[in-house]
Amino acid sequence: MADHVDQILGQWREQRPDLDASPMAVLGRVSRLALLIDAELRRNFATHDLDRASFDVLATLRRSNAEHSLTPAGLMRSSMVTSGAITQRLDRLEARGLVKRSPSETDGRGVLVTLTPPGLELIDKVLPTHIATENRLLEGLSGAEREALAGTLRTLLESLGDKTD
Repeated sequence: MADHVDQILGQWREQRPDLDASPMAVLGRVSRLALLIDAELRRNFATHDLDRASFDVLATLRRSNAEHSLTPAGLMRSSMVTSGAITQRLDRLEARGLVKRSPSETDGRGVLVTLTPPGLELIDKVLPTHIATENRLLEGLSGAEREALAGTLRTLLESLGDKTD
């Protein structure tokens, strides 16, 4: 059985046999997977009137602590959203009544972002469908294959500097 990347590798072997295109076997597949996965996740988020970054902000607040609160800087560190996107996302989520910003009690200049009851209700509704979508996307792998792939990807990410402090 062959996939699209196998076809590309074959073409490179034919056209440029002097080059070792083997990195494309991994990175090409990771790129294609990212596109396919992103499309499926976007479809699920859209059914809940969310995008990926908004989901990530809500999910980060939900899993962060019992108060479901973080500073914007803490939110940025704990989420998969860039610093430029945080303010924009918070503005949109606050306008929808899903989060609220309030002055920090410990830092006079600081702000605390907290899930509102509707925000908590929404993320608790979306999370099971998100996990179901992820499980569906991984149906082609056994539990052992999932675990091995997760470990291999962790090793690669760590080798590229993606580590927690």
